[in-house]
Amino acid sequence: MSPTLGGQYRKGATGFGRVLLAGPCPSKGHHMVLPALPDIDRIKQRIQAPDYRDWRKKVEDVYGCLHPVRLSGLWEIADKTSGDVLKSHGGHIFAPCGNRRESVCPACSDRYAADAFHLLRAGLSGGSKGVPVEVADKPRLFVTLTAPSFGPVHNRRTTATGKHAPCRCGRYHHEHDPQIGQPTDPGSYDYTRHVLWQAHVGKLWNLFTKHLRRRLARAAGLTVRDFADHARLSYAKVAEFQRRGIIHLHAVIRLDGPNGAVDTTPAWGTPELLADAVHAAHTATHVEVKGFELDGAAVTLAWGEQLDIRPIRPADAHQVEDGDGTISDDRIASYVAKYATKGTGKSEAADRPIRSRTQIELLRTTEHHKQIMRTAWDLGAPIACPDCHPHGEHHPAGCACASIDHCATCDNGGLIPGPLDELNLRRWCHMLAFRGHFLSKSRAYSTTFKQLREDRQIWRFEQNLAELGVTADTVTVINHWDMTSVGHRTDEERELAAAIAERTRAARKHRYNTERKD
Repeated sequence: MSPTLGGQYRKGATGFGRVLLAGPCPSKGHHMVLPALPDIDRIKQRIQAPDYRDWRKKVEDVYGCLHPVRLSGLWEIADKTSGDVLKSHGGHIFAPCGNRRESVCPACSDRYAADAFHLLRAGLSGGSKGVPVEVADKPRLFVTLTAPSFGPVHNRRTTATGKHAPCRCGRYHHEHDPQIGQPTDPGSYDYTRHVLWQAHVGKLWNLFTKHLRRRLARAAGLTVRDFADHARLSYAKVAEFQRRGIIHLHAVIRLDGPNGAVDTTPAWGTPELLADAVHAAHTATHVEVKGFELDGAAVTLAWGEQLDIRPIRPADAHQVEDGDGTISDDRIASYVAKYATKGTGKSEAADRPIRSRTQIELLRTTEHHKQIMRTAWDLGAPIACPDCHPHGEHHPAGCACASIDHCATCDNGGLIPGPLDELNLRRWCHMLAFRGHFLSKSRAYSTTFKQLREDRQIWRFEQNLAELGVTADTVTVINHWDMTSVGHRTDEERELAAAIAERTRAARKHRYNTERKD
């Protein structure tokens, strides 16, 4: 406690209370007693504020979003002929932030997961979102593509009989042991290949789908050019971060007719043929890192040896998986949509871009994940200009840059982009070098996120028209809003919004469990 400003408890007329003692009074030589600081319940104070009900209604309208966008403006429905305002709303409103990460905003993450579920479900079972029910009878596979090993890590292994086996370190790890996924020998772990592989997952997937089409065309006796006239490959994939900080891809792959879901699959298209083509494409997919060598040799990347291929049976199944390993589409959409919002999580990486190498050291994460980010940051660094600094660094005593008035190579900056500049490793450092989308799909698989959002807007608009007893061709809609700020004003508001989001989620889960019969 400071000698000039401290706290003591003294008894007064109303009992004991905490008072602050300032430094000695220069004129009298004794301490000056300041009034006691009251203990304020700021959450209670916010709830008792006059504008609390209005604020709460705005938060409930965005389901407890933790980073709402504050908008100011006007919305009106007016009669097209008379100009009379039939319904209006003006002032300040909240709009959801739309972040898909649960660690950033649980409310918006739930909405994204729900949209992902409907998007995936429509492509699996049909009967909604413009996808016919016949897709359930088409050849469909649930495929998991894994990453190779970059060094042994602690894990929780099981035997064929389901019993737990000891880890390489000789210990039995608990399910939530923070050591799981961490290298057993960090010094020998290949962080460079780890980062390079992670940054090339998108290219690996694109090459995989190209090889898959070629294998299907060859099996059907077609050329690659003619394949599009007979069949189409449709898919939806989602990325999942493993505990070791590496991506696995889960994909629903479907074989359609040439016009997509509305077309009948050719007679030669069978689940067995599709599975064989996936195996062949998995083996044939390789990517070479351009302009970069490791230990004097080019770096070639490929999928891991583990490949899981499971046929998806029709939509009337009641189990996620039967004894034969066949997976159903009854709940697969929920299983896949979960990973669309999982992200890396606060315990593994960062939720926002990294601005400096020093920032990595301040993150609350494991040393393993920090080292992945350090490696990505260093690999993405610019290099010394070969014309200004031919020896790789600046020499104050005498350097080539001193004799150059203007360097066209680096524009006198002294640095040029490194060989891996196109990978944007520093930009995606917070994602452990993963640069792709967590959920993506082919054009003909099913509907889109944009269409799902537009469907909600149309539904709300039609509800307003029905309430007013008018039709769309008789009214004019005025909708003008300007952004004023982002986020809640205080920590207390944020905490209350989080409670609203949690209660909304609990109510939705209860309703879902009550209504669901499968």
